[in-house]
Amino acid sequence: MGETTRCGFAALVGAPNAGKSTLLNKMAGAKLSIVSPKAQTTRARVLGILMRGSTQILLVDTPGIFQPRRMLDRAMVAAAWSGAEDADITLLLVDARSGLTDAVNSIIERLASTGRKVWLVLNKTDLVSPERLLPLTQEITQKLAVEHVFMVSARSGSGVEDLLDRLAASLPEGPYLYPEDDLTDLPDRLLAAELVREQIFLQTHEEVPYGATVETESYKERPDGSVRIDATIYVGRAGHKAILIGERGQKIRQIGERARKQLSGLLERPCHLFLNVKERSGWDEERARLRAIGLDDVP
Repeated sequence: MGETTRCGFAALVGAPNAGKSTLLNKMAGAKLSIVSPKAQTTRARVLGILMRGSTQILLVDTPGIFQPRRMLDRAMVAAAWSGAEDADITLLLVDARSGLTDAVNSIIERLASTGRKVWLVLNKTDLVSPERLLPLTQEITQKLAVEHVFMVSARSGSGVEDLLDRLAASLPEGPYLYPEDDLTDLPDRLLAAELVREQIFLQTHEEVPYGATVETESYKERPDGSVRIDATIYVGRAGHKAILIGERGQKIRQIGERARKQLSGLLERPCHLFLNVKERSGWDEERARLRAIGLDDVP
């Protein structure tokens, strides 16, 4: 008889900027999900696969949940909730500094109505005085039944090991769903698009905020073991296209170079990345575009 294996899904749910992607990356020990100083950048469910002892923890990262306006926003919110509904344990991540905002309250209401197993994870607790944490915890637990409360700092990693140990012990017994060496089920072409989009966020700041999406047009393995990736960046306005390309193509080269380096590291092979920028107004209302970035359940 071998040792008993456990395997289950843990969904990370929280308001935009609660620190979900940072926590996911810290837990998995690898860069799996896009982390950016801007809110609402995770658009697809990203799965971090984590082996801890004889437990396989499948981390579902959900987009920040916020009031949806456009079709794109509605698709992101639908993806967030489907992620939470499939999970064995839902981790409600709350920024301890911001506390009970409207966004957090609406998430708590929705979670309370589902009757799911929820653990409360207070993040950024290193930035808040201890006497403020207890009242916040009480306020939340009065509105929502939570099984456990964890105090963590996703950035420094404080408290994360304890959370992982408890998760590993609490997920249901069963066989592993993924090979033990798989880091993420996000297809490599989606990963390529996400990393390019992350560089757009980091390098263009406010000028091209949500007016850009990236699609990997082709992903080809080459005989020498390297990969050629062609990606198109769609922007809503001509002005955005000019900013992205930059003077004499400098900006787009920089975006491509940094994304390529990260991609080569993650895929552990040389990558050749070719970027193309196209103007397409109203892309965020097009169903085909949404499907291409992994959001097919548009309500």
